Amino acid sequence: MILTLTVNPSIDRLARLDTELVRGGVFRLPMSEDIAGGKGINVSKAVHFAGEETLALYPAAEHGKFTRLLEVSGIPHEAINTMNEARVNLTLAEADGTTTKLNSPGMTLTKAHRRRVLEKLLHHAKKASWVIFAGSLPPGVPRDFYVNCTEAVQAFNPEAHIALDTSDGPLTSVIRAFPRTAPYLMKPNAFELGQIVGEDGEQMERSALAGDFQPAAKAARALNQLGVTEVLATLGEAGAILAIKDGPCFAATSPKIIPQSTVGAGDCALAGYVLSRQRGESFPQALSNAVAYGAAATSLPGTTIPYPEQVHPEFAHAWELD
Repeated sequence: MILTLTVNPSIDRLARLDTELVRGGVFRLPMSEDIAGGKGINVSKAVHFAGEETLALYPAAEHGKFTRLLEVSGIPHEAINTMNEARVNLTLAEADGTTTKLNSPGMTLTKAHRRRVLEKLLHHAKKASWVIFAGSLPPGVPRDFYVNCTEAVQAFNPEAHIALDTSDGPLTSVIRAFPRTAPYLMKPNAFELGQIVGEDGEQMERSALAGDFQPAAKAARALNQLGVTEVLATLGEAGAILAIKDGPCFAATSPKIIPQSTVGAGDCALAGYVLSRQRGESFPQALSNAVAYGAAATSLPGTTIPYPEQVHPEFAHAWELD
């Protein structure tokens, strides 16, 4: 089973604009829609759509709107009841594909809430082959919460592969815990990869777009040296890098698509990669599936998660770097 934990879930509200967004303007929205979101939730959706077993854990009101939205979607899930509703994040989508996200901080999680999160996590981790921690942390949660979760799962189920996708303070805390505590897999984007190694991540992405993946590969290798076994670094439209500790490093370019929204693309790339690894596919196959999932998500509006028939790894190109 692929278990995901989304500590800061969100009701993602997509508002579509017929015209260009202008600061200070007044707009009448032709349509808007709410879906249950959050990075781990998105991963579980993609995994479920692909027919693999998953469970999405999250703290929120057991019978609130967020949970009702998940029930409609059919995704296997379990609320860690906090009596509080999930936050609402607003995405403004313009006709040319430009998206603007306005994210709220989320509900406060008390010490008692965090204890229940950890109890539920360990209860389900005993059956999991992959445990994925994804997203930001809400108010009241210490920045080293993912470090504590990683240590707890590693002690409880050493066979589980732990994957992490986070940023800012929580990411910094994870890095500080190296090499004592390191997840099996990390999925930074170019900006986050740059933050980790103290370099310009945007320049890495520009280099990759020009055909030079070596700067990103070198940065990913630095994470391998700190104890991370597999590093999947997404580089926007350029593709992605996969660095294996004591093994090869691969690069991949994405299938060509017409972009609509980049929201959730990184989550889908992580889902595509873990799906392939769960099925025993090779590293190049897993990397191709990752970039294909990310591209498929980018070709869809808002936070739409692709179904397998919308994903085309056969149009991705992966190769081993020298």
